[in-house]
Amino acid sequence: MTNYRETLISKFQNRTAKIAILGLGYVGLPLAAVFGEAGFTILGVDPDRRKIDVLKRGESHIQDVPTEVIARLVKGGKLIASTDFSILKEADAVSICVPTPLRKTGDPDMSFILSATDELAKYMHPGMVVVLESTTYPGTTREILLPKLGSEKGLTVGEDFFLAFSPERVDPGREDFTTLNTPKVMGGITDACSEVATAWYSQALQKVVSVSSAEAAELSKLLENTFRMINIGLVNELAIMCERMGVDVWEVIDAAATKPFGFMKFTPGPGLGGHCIPIDPLYLSWKMKAYQYTARFIELASDINTNMPRYVVNRVLDAMNDRGQVLKGSKALVLGAAYKPDIDDIRESPALDVIGLLMKKGAEVKYHDPYIPHLHTHDGIEMNTVPDLMAAVREADIVVIVTSHKSYDYKAILADAKLIFDSRNALGKLGKNHPKVVRL
Repeated sequence: MTNYRETLISKFQNRTAKIAILGLGYVGLPLAAVFGEAGFTILGVDPDRRKIDVLKRGESHIQDVPTEVIARLVKGGKLIASTDFSILKEADAVSICVPTPLRKTGDPDMSFILSATDELAKYMHPGMVVVLESTTYPGTTREILLPKLGSEKGLTVGEDFFLAFSPERVDPGREDFTTLNTPKVMGGITDACSEVATAWYSQALQKVVSVSSAEAAELSKLLENTFRMINIGLVNELAIMCERMGVDVWEVIDAAATKPFGFMKFTPGPGLGGHCIPIDPLYLSWKMKAYQYTARFIELASDINTNMPRYVVNRVLDAMNDRGQVLKGSKALVLGAAYKPDIDDIRESPALDVIGLLMKKGAEVKYHDPYIPHLHTHDGIEMNTVPDLMAAVREADIVVIVTSHKSYDYKAILADAKLIFDSRNALGKLGKNHPKVVRL
């Protein structure tokens, strides 16, 4: 009788295991690059033909993965990219890195996980380990993947195949902590599953932390992002309260941050963006409804954060009224479309809401972002970044800073702008008490 646990661990240790990555986006491609650089052969699968064509040319479509790395892996035969799921029959290990958005109703959209799992099930074989990285609600690995990959195929988990959950911890644009050196949590369906999956990831990543179950790993990811969401909601509400009281919220936060213990600095802004923080906590909130429990902190923080774009636009309206101007018919320039500085990612970006709301108020809106040449708003409006930033600044009746890209010359923008609403404190001391600047 074959001991698949020992066989797989041996394959990982001698780098002969073939690793498949399902989904080659912001999570999957960096993971593929790390495993490829560690000496493994990577089978990258994604249904998006455009991504595959780019990768086959030896180019990267992800900002955090240098093209030279992809070119080296493709040329050396270490990265084989395809839209054909049948190459999974050659895989010893499979990592699922597909999107997990929310439906408009707030329910988890499991279609990508279900589709990937159904495709994988066609090629499951004894001696395979599968790790789900897509953020989801607690119980997904056991309730959805286990039956489809195990019992329906006549395979016994922990003996014939191994299944675990390891939450992605990708922070686009970050250079100090990357896929390689960010500790990786791993929770298996069985102890043997955790052992095999940990043996796999430990060959490429600097630190893997095993937990007792897939559910513990799933919940750890939701706790991380719920912690951030709630604290951001807190300082966003503080910003609203400070504005009512005529107190500078940025000064308050900086003062509190001087305490060397018991306080962690969070800053307010025009809303939440990215694929994780606005979405992941709501997976936990949704799951808890099955237990007749309301996740009150999550619901409240989500409500505050979701309404920040509207609060920003109302503040813009007030700022113009205070100067005897009206927003309707005025020219507004939004600086920054990405959801955070210095990246090309617009997923859930509050800039889209701010732009749409300004347009609904009757403003003539343009935007500039050095990383986003084109965008599509929630209202179906197609826009291109203005070609001449400073000319657009001088032309605008109000400049609204939504994303504080480091490449912006804020001193020059302040000098040429008629009026600025700074939702990120991007101007810092330059904007404090300046007659042309209104801060969040």
